[in-house]
Amino acid sequence: MSNPDPIAAALGAPAPEAAAAAKRFADRAAADKRADLYYAAVESPLGELLLVAGPRGLALLHFVDDDADATLDTIAQRRSPRIVESARALERWRRELDEYFNGKRREFEAPVDWQELKGFRRRVLQATAAIPYGEARSYSTVAACAGSPKGARAAGNALGSNPIAIVIPCHRVRHASGGLGGYTGGLERKEMLLAIEGAGQPGQRG
Repeated sequence: MSNPDPIAAALGAPAPEAAAAAKRFADRAAADKRADLYYAAVESPLGELLLVAGPRGLALLHFVDDDADATLDTIAQRRSPRIVESARALERWRRELDEYFNGKRREFEAPVDWQELKGFRRRVLQATAAIPYGEARSYSTVAACAGSPKGARAAGNALGSNPIAIVIPCHRVRHASGGLGGYTGGLERKEMLLAIEGAGQPGQRG
């Protein structure tokens, strides 16, 4: 997903030199805050993750199961074309994710960008963000917390469009009967995340 420096490429620079030039440019852009958004791909026990962040915080955490470039194109069109690859700019979120997967972190402290999340969807995701580590809630409980006690299905739809997986822990929402429910990243990932946290049944915890 690295984008070679177009100037270096135009001058016919060898690929490694062009990649190094692109990295220097991205690091300078991150240091000088010349871009609006930064992205990086990071490895995890769940596979490769695509992270995108801006001045307000983390705006996207996406499981890379398909065309990551298409995902970046979409966010660039929606938010800003001034987006560059910079592992340095995403280091804080990468480190917290590593700690989480290694069982050394129970809460994420790096900021989240809520800018594009509105109305009921935002309330559902904020209610979900408040579910403690190692606990689970039902869809109906989350819907009630978001102000719509009968909106379990709508809450499920909002969770299905969660742009910041793991950090906004929609994996902690299950059917009241104990069933897993759905998960955009796949039920295998949901099971793995719940296993990492030792999450209980929603009926036991509310």
